[in-house]
Amino acid sequence: MTTVPTTQTAHHRPRKPFPLGRLLAYLALTLVILISLFPIWIVLKTALTGSRSLFTEAASLWPSEPTLINFKRVLGLVSLEEAQAAGGSGSAVNFLAAMKNSVIFTGLIVLGQTFFSAMAAYAFARLKFPGRDAIFTLFLVAMMIPGIVLFIPNFITIKNLGWLNTIPGMVAPFILMTPFAVFFLRQFFLSLPRETEEAAFLDGAGPFTIFWRITLPMSQGPLATLAILTAIGMWNEFFWPFLIAKDEASFTLPVALQVFKSQTPQGVPDWTGLMAGTFVAAIPVFLLLVFLGRRVVESLAFSGTK
Repeated sequence: MTTVPTTQTAHHRPRKPFPLGRLLAYLALTLVILISLFPIWIVLKTALTGSRSLFTEAASLWPSEPTLINFKRVLGLVSLEEAQAAGGSGSAVNFLAAMKNSVIFTGLIVLGQTFFSAMAAYAFARLKFPGRDAIFTLFLVAMMIPGIVLFIPNFITIKNLGWLNTIPGMVAPFILMTPFAVFFLRQFFLSLPRETEEAAFLDGAGPFTIFWRITLPMSQGPLATLAILTAIGMWNEFFWPFLIAKDEASFTLPVALQVFKSQTPQGVPDWTGLMAGTFVAAIPVFLLLVFLGRRVVESLAFSGTK
């Protein structure tokens, strides 16, 4: 008679080890986020603090008596007497005009750079012409040239054209293309399947038709990413608009904030008003990063690994 070996009916599942590494990673990520957001919090805290109590509450993380008077002062929503009574210099930023100029300046450059960079990137990725690789190498080398080197020749050119203190003068040096934009889009165009373009070519479509009707619709993600990165950079551009725009009606937001900072009859910068204006000016960029930041990271990772 054979005996059947008995088996244990109850099995104790091994307890999973505590994910200490993951916990440490989350703690480190949380610490990095807090460190990154701390300067923004200080800007908001300063903007909500009264001018007279700014230095007495410098060590506090929250104002004892939060107020919106600094935002109202900067936006010109209070009278000169009320602004000075609140401890301000009485200066105001013409936010509507500066915002309009920043939107026009940023919008024109985003449209121009995205379109012309896409055309150049498509030519480097798909078209064959003499010296293509050498020209693309020059584009890559141009990424190592500091932009400030070109300010003097660009300024002389804009002055000779009579475009000082105009939107065309501010837009002209940036509207065509940048080496990074061309490199970024070329990396994506190289990954697109050639079969669709070859089928369109056999049907009689030319290079520009293929580019406009096939390649661009298939590249909405990278194009949107490039537009977002360009918008953030141009929205914060200061030095070139500061050189070109000398009239208040042509100021962009960064230039208007600099002028506001320099208007200090008391001899001390109006820090609370300046921080209020800086926080308001940063809101559009913040919204772009919140809603579209993930697409930027994914597209940059994709273009860097192809």
